[in-house]
Amino acid sequence: MTRHVPARRVDTADESLGERLTRAVLDIAGQVPGSDERASRTPEDRARAIASAAANKAALAAGSLALPPGPLGWLTIVPELVAIWRIQRQMVADIAAVYGVGADLTRSHMLYCLFRHAAAQALRDVGVQVGARLLVQDLPLRLIEKIAAKIGVSLSRRLVGRGITRWLPVVGALGVGAYAYYDTGQVARTAIALFSGEAAAAPPRHARHVRAH
Repeated sequence: MTRHVPARRVDTADESLGERLTRAVLDIAGQVPGSDERASRTPEDRARAIASAAANKAALAAGSLALPPGPLGWLTIVPELVAIWRIQRQMVADIAAVYGVGADLTRSHMLYCLFRHAAAQALRDVGVQVGARLLVQDLPLRLIEKIAAKIGVSLSRRLVGRGITRWLPVVGALGVGAYAYYDTGQVARTAIALFSGEAAAAPPRHARHVRAH
C-alpha cells in the first residue's frame, strides 16, 4: 500500500519552472510505494538487477517524452521528470525491500535517494554520518517543503542549460534518454549504499520483536 503525504497545493497559473518542480518533488517524496520484492540472501546482486531494469525503463520513458521539438518540447520537461522519478521511486522501494528495510522507508529516504546526487547542498542536513554509518532523519513536512523548494530551484537552473536539446528532436531524445539511464544509476548507487548500511546496522527481526514486548 502506498503511504501518501499530500503536498501543499498552489495556484499554477503563473508558476515558474522552479515552483512546478518543487510541487513535483513534494508529490514524489510524499508517496512511499510498497514493493513486491522480498529480503534477499544476495541483496546487492538483486539490487543491481532492479537498478538495471529501472534504468532501461527510465531511458525509454524519457526518450519518448523528449521527442516533441521546439516550444512543445519544453512542455514535456516536468512530465518527463515526474515519469522518471516515479520509476526511480519504485526502484528505491524495491532496493530497500531486498535489503530487508522496506518497512522503515520514509519520505526523507526518498528525498535523499532520489536527489542526493543532483542537489547535494539542499540535502546536506538530511543524512547524518554516525561513525561508519549514514543515518537519514525522518524530517517533518515543514522541513521537507523547504528542502523541496531548494531542490526545485537547483533543478530548474540545470534544466535551463539542458533546454537546447528540445530544439534537436532525435539527437535530443537520445541524449535525454541516455541522461535518464545515467541518472537512475546514480539514484540506485545512493540507495544501495544507504540501505546496505542500514541493513548491516539493524538488529535481527526476531530481536526487534522481542524488544517490542
